[in-house]
This record gives sequence, C-alpha cells and structure tokens, in this order.
Amino acid sequence: MAAPVFIGDEVTAAGFRLAGVRVRTPQEGELPGVLDWANSNTSLIYITAQYAAELDQDQQHRLFTQLDPPVVVIPDIRSHTPVTDLATQLRAQLGVLE
Repeated sequence: MAAPVFIGDEVTAAGFRLAGVRVRTPQEGELPGVLDWANSNTSLIYITAQYAAELDQDQQHRLFTQLDPPVVVIPDIRSHTPVTDLATQLRAQLGVLE
C-alpha cells in the first residue's frame, strides 16, 4: 500500500514529513497536476483547507466525492482558511439544524 500524500504549505508539511507521509507543496498553478499525481500514487490524500479552497467548484466536487483514494481536508498550522464542518453543512442542507 502506498504511503499517504500531504498537499499543503511548507510549515504544515514539515510535521507530516516527520511522520513518514510524502509531501507536496505546489506553487501557483501546479495544484491540479499534483492532485493528478497523488490520485494515481497513493491510498490517502491529506490537503489543507487553504489549498482545497484554491480549486474551482467542479474540481472541489470531484475531489471531495471520490472514493479512491479518499481525501481528508485539514486545517493548516496557521489556520488561515477554516475547515468546513461537514456534519453542520449536511444538517443545513437537509434543514435539520439544531
């Protein structure tokens, strides 16, 4: 099984690198290519909310709905971009907010 891949900023990547995760810190315009590479070379993708927010809506939808490899959106170490709480988002869409 291939090692997970982390996609995000260099500071957050340092911790993942220490844990044995392969890391990529794409420059502007490189993110789609890095995601294509990760999709075919890993069993799990971690991506920071900041990098995920750089994708257009169609790219985000494809990324977040794919089953293999699964994608986990995490906050970056500086928390510049908040991570959407999926449970709250689903409750709002279903109209069952508490």
